[in-house]
Amino acid sequence: MKRTSIYFTGPQRVELREEELDAPGAGQIQVRSLVSAVSAGTEILVYKGEAPQEMAADSYISALRGSLAYPLKYGYSMAGEVIQLGEGVGDEWEGRRVFAFNPHETALNANIADVQPLPDGIAIEDAAFLANMETALSLVQDGKPLIGEKVVVLGQGIVGLLTTALLARHPLMRLVTVDGLELRRDFSRRLGAHESQHPEQIASQAGDFLREGSVDLVYELTGDPEAINLALDLVGEHGRIVVGSWYGARQAPINLGGKFHRGRIKIISSQVSQIEPTLRGRWDQARRFEQAWKWAREIKPSQLVTHRFRFAEAAEAYKLLAESLESALGVLFQY
Repeated sequence: MKRTSIYFTGPQRVELREEELDAPGAGQIQVRSLVSAVSAGTEILVYKGEAPQEMAADSYISALRGSLAYPLKYGYSMAGEVIQLGEGVGDEWEGRRVFAFNPHETALNANIADVQPLPDGIAIEDAAFLANMETALSLVQDGKPLIGEKVVVLGQGIVGLLTTALLARHPLMRLVTVDGLELRRDFSRRLGAHESQHPEQIASQAGDFLREGSVDLVYELTGDPEAINLALDLVGEHGRIVVGSWYGARQAPINLGGKFHRGRIKIISSQVSQIEPTLRGRWDQARRFEQAWKWAREIKPSQLVTHRFRFAEAAEAYKLLAESLESALGVLFQY
């Protein structure tokens, strides 16, 4: 059969290409795509040409083998329906809805081990955000928020908002979020932040935060390399900064000459592909997926969708996310 895939072919250039798709092999299923979510972080870096092209796309995801060099297919948040079974696959998979870490394309073959069946009660659009929900869960686990702590989340994109929604369910003393876009700040308050401020506003109040007893934990989720310096300004002595942003090929000076050294501030790299080492004795990916589905059902991340595009409108979708973030948040392709 034929399928159509989105290819990034150069900075700010995407193409739809038709390809042959073989029948699924042994142990595989063939999936018809229903909806996929666009990552406004990593995918837009790829779209803009700001991702290091020599770097592996994702060595942990079967469908993303290879580098980030053009031309490439990219994306990792697809939900669809099983339409054909390979040899050895049980009939219970026929017609089943699944999530796959797969690029944007109209159909795919996948090993059973590489997909997540949708649990009961999960809407298809909420399922498309499973990867983001899992990332938010991983971020919270890496930060280890404690009762009564003051927490700041820098950046309220999809991952930042879902992280805020999870943190809002902790007994924190104060949960403050920061984003330059009013649309995102509004969503943030709706999801449980005690307050949400513009970066310029919170930067001018950094001293007040510290005099109140300091910020215990800061999440840097903006995607902006320079935001780490605001995180360093906000965090108190012996505090933690969890960096969930990926900056691609971009760099910025980090001010480690101030309070960082004497304050014994901890900067933690957080990335969802691996489970935090101290948890690995009890947690595996299956357990984390179970929790990600639970919170996707409760939080309903589809409420963050602002735009839905037909698959043929891919170029328009990426242009919107690259140029009009003040009005766009969650973006879905509908097949």
